Amino acid sequence: MTDHDEAGGVRPLELAWVNRHLEVGERVVGAEVLDGGITADMRRLTIGTRDGGTRDLVLRTFVDVEHAEDWLNREAGALTLLQGTGVPAPGPVAVDPAAAHCEYPSLLMTHLAGRTVLDDEGLETRVPLLARQLVAIHALRPAERPREYVALTTADTVVTPKGADAAAWAAAIDVIRRPAPPYEGRFLHRDFHPGNVLFDMPPSRPADTRITGVVDWAAASWGPADLDVAHCSTNLALLHGPVWGLRFAEAYEEAGGVPAAAASERLYWRVRDALAFSEEVQSVSRPWREAGRTDLTTRAVEERLDAYVSALMDALG
Repeated sequence: MTDHDEAGGVRPLELAWVNRHLEVGERVVGAEVLDGGITADMRRLTIGTRDGGTRDLVLRTFVDVEHAEDWLNREAGALTLLQGTGVPAPGPVAVDPAAAHCEYPSLLMTHLAGRTVLDDEGLETRVPLLARQLVAIHALRPAERPREYVALTTADTVVTPKGADAAAWAAAIDVIRRPAPPYEGRFLHRDFHPGNVLFDMPPSRPADTRITGVVDWAAASWGPADLDVAHCSTNLALLHGPVWGLRFAEAYEEAGGVPAAAASERLYWRVRDALAFSEEVQSVSRPWREAGRTDLTTRAVEERLDAYVSALMDALG
């Protein structure tokens, strides 16, 4: 790959920057676009090593993304914090948050084995693994806390889907008009869901399925464990059906996680996260379709979101 080659979407300044952070005698010899990102371009870079072999790195680039510098600084900080904790996260190699060297703000990190899995098959095996991994993340006690979580959705910004259960949505919106419940702070991934978890799934030994990595730490925060649980629950409900959203919260407790003591408090966070998805169904469903879930049209996801919100409100009642 020459300095002018943009194979895999690697731009010339990015390529020069990456090469400066390689070992002596190494160079970028290939690049592949990775699917699934909503906010960033992701590429796997193949690095030719001095002994004639190869190794992989991942280049994450924020193109025309508001607050990109802040996001990348947070992610690089989180990846540094996670080293040696037992949580399988990429290792930071270099970061250019202000695009001082690259065309756009960029982060270079180690590559983790495994792949994201969004299919229904094998879900009953993966959900407990996801729950145990989230419990391990919440158990971290960093010397320096990340910033407090931010929840942007308000009662006035919720977008009720066409044909939705109007009474259930009105009741759900009323839930988030209330002040947030008190909580004991935990280290949060803040975007924990199947699309940000890598699995090794031996075809002949499904029982040996394991998590090999958790990626996309740009929103790492300090806040209620229930918020991470709620976010993964909503994703599972939209990917696989409302019953799996409800099931994940149970799996989290079974794995040793400690949610809020009161059912009404747990449901507050779950309702809040579900309603947040109402504002971004289109942007969330597109990468799922690109990853092979062509059944997840915007309309299909809206219908699942409506069913999940109704299920939450039934539980609240």
